[in-house]
This record gives sequence, structure tokens and C-alpha cells, in this order.
Amino acid sequence: MMAFSSRPGSESPGGPSTPEAEALKSSSPVNLFEYEPVARERLSQIAYDYIVGGAADEITLRRNRERFDGILLKPRVLVNVSKIDTRLELFGQQFDFPILLAPAAYQKIMHPEGELAAARGAGAAGATLVVSTFATTAIEDIARSATARLWFQIYVQRDRAFTRDLIQRAEAAGCQALMITVDTPILGLREREKRSSFTLPPGMERENLKMLGSEATRAEHFKESAMYSILDPTLDWDRIGWMRSVARVPVILKGILTPEDARLAAEQGVSGILVSNHGGRNLDTVPATIEALPAVVEAIEDRIPILLDGGVRRGTDVVKALGLGARAVLIGRPYLWGLAAGGSAGVQRVVELLRAELVGAMTLCGTPTLAHINRNVLWPS
Repeated sequence: MMAFSSRPGSESPGGPSTPEAEALKSSSPVNLFEYEPVARERLSQIAYDYIVGGAADEITLRRNRERFDGILLKPRVLVNVSKIDTRLELFGQQFDFPILLAPAAYQKIMHPEGELAAARGAGAAGATLVVSTFATTAIEDIARSATARLWFQIYVQRDRAFTRDLIQRAEAAGCQALMITVDTPILGLREREKRSSFTLPPGMERENLKMLGSEATRAEHFKESAMYSILDPTLDWDRIGWMRSVARVPVILKGILTPEDARLAAEQGVSGILVSNHGGRNLDTVPATIEALPAVVEAIEDRIPILLDGGVRRGTDVVKALGLGARAVLIGRPYLWGLAAGGSAGVQRVVELLRAELVGAMTLCGTPTLAHINRNVLWPS
């Protein structure tokens, strides 16, 4: 399936060199965009299509990026920017910078060590990794490799007892927040994956679903029916209330795009929301997250923190998202390119590049702290 020749464990920072690490050094990507072609050379067609693809005509996928490019910054000068502070607090947790790694399934199709390498790379960069329910490594094993904070993303299962047990497993492993995906009662029309006949390779499973049996751990992605056996189309607001009662950590809803749902989320008492269109992978022709963000911020009225994902590739994108009211952003595809290109070292470098760009953008905008970033940093449209 994959074209890697590295030995598991050999690409950790400071350890022996590996083919992908050496390739990464020779290619020397200087920004997040440049990691994709390096990764492309190392990935199978199936793995590449899984990462890069969006839904249907991929209009929303492209829009996520294009709308960031359409926002202009308004820099201020003669401000003391000798010290730049990117620290923040979210849900009672302290962060060194407002960039997290979004949940992403099936990371062993991208690198032999999959989520273990991602966790080590995130830890080396000081970033929080949100672990996917559909990881190809069990949450307990990922936690043992992690040296920084973990959160856990959950796809709610029809079996309520199993869902409760999965939440408790994640908490016992040390995950400090629960991110519930609410925008995926079924899979989107992912035509790239259909053309590639996406399936998990032999030996890979959804390790966190093992208690549900092989039908869950290796369920086919696409059938003639739109329903997917390991997603629950009955998930509703009452179920969210039940999950809040079960969880002992902050609960964040992933996949809020409209002000109506944002208000309902705040009324439900969740800890926060993630403005997300699933990376353009579910319903096509919905707005980019950055253009949906302002209405959501207005609806929430500072009652709970708002995070954003979708299209973030530059430090200037982070500033724009914070300027429009997000507290932090999540990246997905970029760190997967880093994982495929260089294992844990690639993940670490992707985060470090974006963090350095954020510091540079804050400096040139005249915003020495995150508190200084607001709508005044955006050029009037």
C-alpha cells in the first residue's frame, strides 16, 4: 500500500536518519504548501486521494482556501513589538499558541507509525493533537507516545453503552477535552475516494472500535446505501445533553456552521464549538468556514469559545481567523503532509513553520499579544 522503507521508531527527532527524513532535508519545504508535493511522492494513490479530496465538485474545498486569500490585513506601525506573546487559555487549559492539530482518521496509510508519529511530532512542537475515533492506533497507545496535551474526537455510535465506554477510555488515557463531530450523519459524496475504491489495507483497523467487532473496525466506506454502519444518523441535541452528562472534560461540538446551531449549542451548555465544514468533505457548496465565522461569533456573543478549521495554511490566516472572533485554529491536511513526508519530524516542522509565520504576522501587524488581534487588524472590505 505504501512506499515507505523506514523502520518504525527510527524517525523520531534526534534518532537515526530515515529515507523520508533525508528526503525532507533535501527538499527543504519552507511553508506548509510545499509539504504536499513531497508527501505526494511518498503516498499511494489511494492514500493521496483520501487526504486531498473533498465532496462532489470540491467547490467548498477550494472555497475554504480562496476566502482566506480574499481577506486583507491592516498593519499598524510604530508599535513596540520587541516581544510577541502567543499564549492563551482555553477551557481552563494553557496553550503556548492558538494552533491545534485536527482529528484525522487512518494515519497509518500516511506513515507506518501513523498516530504514534503524529503524537510525537505534536509533542516536540508543543501542540495539542486531537485524536480521531477512527485512528488506526488505540487511544491508550497514542497516549503512551504523547508528550503534549491530547484531546479526543468522537463519532457517536448507535450503541450508547459503547459510546459511554469510549468517552471514559479517552478520559482515562488523559485526553483533556472531548470533541463531538456533529456534521456527519452520513459520509459526503467523496468521489475521489470512490474512484480509488478506498478501503483500509490488510492489517489496519479502526482500533478504537474493536469492542464492536470486525464489522465496525473494517466497515466499507461506500455502499449503495448512503448510511454508514459506524455513524449514527439519529444523533440529536438530546443525545448531546446525555454525552455532556457522561463526560468529565470540556465538550466541544465540531461541525457547527450556522448561527442557528451556534445558539443552540450555547444554550445546551457545551464548552465550545468548532466552526467546520469537515474540510469540504461532506456537503459541497456550503460556505467556507472563514466566511461563516462572523455570523457564528455574533450569535454566540462571547458565551463560549469558538475555534475554526478549514483552509488554514499561513500565519496570516491565523491572524485573520482570530481577527474575526475565533480563539484558535486547527490544521488537518498540512500536518498529514508533514507526517507522510517526514514522520514525526515532518509534523513537528509543519507546526513550527506555521507558528513562526504567526509570530511574524503579529509583529508586522503591530499586535504584540493575541488580545490585540481583533477586527481592527482587517482591512475594511
